[in-house]
Amino acid sequence: MKIAVLKESAPGETRVAVTPETVKKIVGLGHTVVVQSGAGVSASAPDDLYKSAGAEIAADGGLGAADLVLKVRRPSDAEIGAMKAGAGFAALLEPYGDRAVIDALAKAKVDAVAMEFIPRISRAQSMDALSSQANLAGYRAVIEAAELYGRAFPMMMTAAGTIAAAKVFIMGVGVAGLQAIATARRLGAVVTATDVRPATKEQVASLGGKFVAVEDEEFKQAETTAGYAKPMSAEYQAKQAALVTEHIAKQDIVITTALIPGRAAPTLVTEAQAKSMRPGSVIIDLAVAQGGNCPLSKPDTINEVGGVKIMGFTNLPARLPADASALYGRNLLALLPLLTDKDSKAFAPAWDDEIIKGAMITKGGALIHPHFAPKTAA
Repeated sequence: MKIAVLKESAPGETRVAVTPETVKKIVGLGHTVVVQSGAGVSASAPDDLYKSAGAEIAADGGLGAADLVLKVRRPSDAEIGAMKAGAGFAALLEPYGDRAVIDALAKAKVDAVAMEFIPRISRAQSMDALSSQANLAGYRAVIEAAELYGRAFPMMMTAAGTIAAAKVFIMGVGVAGLQAIATARRLGAVVTATDVRPATKEQVASLGGKFVAVEDEEFKQAETTAGYAKPMSAEYQAKQAALVTEHIAKQDIVITTALIPGRAAPTLVTEAQAKSMRPGSVIIDLAVAQGGNCPLSKPDTINEVGGVKIMGFTNLPARLPADASALYGRNLLALLPLLTDKDSKAFAPAWDDEIIKGAMITKGGALIHPHFAPKTAA
């Protein structure tokens, strides 16, 4: 199978779909890898390293002849037009945000995998690109917060007096939230966290944080079988808001991480709550690409309101391009056997496999994912 690796074209995108490490392993499996010239430069992987790993380098990445095309982000119209019919494509497609892209992939008869749709099951953990990238986003969110905060994180006792530890509040305890808790604790902060999913309480405690939530009967049933938070009733939201309002006013840093696939990000920090924080405080919003967890957040811009710095990041993993690319490349490497015929090495997705069923968006010119496929009459 001939695999093309393309250079990212999205503004600010520094990651690359494969690294020299994963190229070497893919070539070892019997495939040919063609990397577009300069694709890995921003991720500290120049063309020479790819060549040494066994890849070919081409100005267009060998796109027209490729059986499988790999990217980090969605393809451009020109890239879709250059792919041959029947080819495969895998990337973080963001299909809810740009339906036109998946329609174009279907029209071009490209079999496309949305990496964010990899099912959250044990067997697919090594393929879970959302988790691998969110892990780094949670870490980087704390580093960015520390830079904006302008004060020390740990308590320091000196001859000149004591510096109090920073108070950090993590809202949303998914993969990013858990890593943010762990990172803030390592830096010496006093960390609290909240989430509507009951299972996260023990996870927060295990990392040294304190859990903050209204723990009533509705709270105990607030998680879907897929592990996402359920929408909560207006009554619960009011009780939780009162508790959170009091808590936020005492915090130095708030990091919000709540995202629900296919929906606008829920509001976790209101304008009034943000303004209740003392001057010099920081809010980091990781959900700004889907509307934001705070109405004052602006994409990739610091919005200072009453001395409180509010920053919404649309792509934190791109601020750690080498590590983010390494993890994403391993996700694709783990998925590759499900896209390949074991004997012929040809592109042949395992259509009956639950992972492929969950992640494949298009097949043979049709939209096949249940979230996007045309509705048929009963």
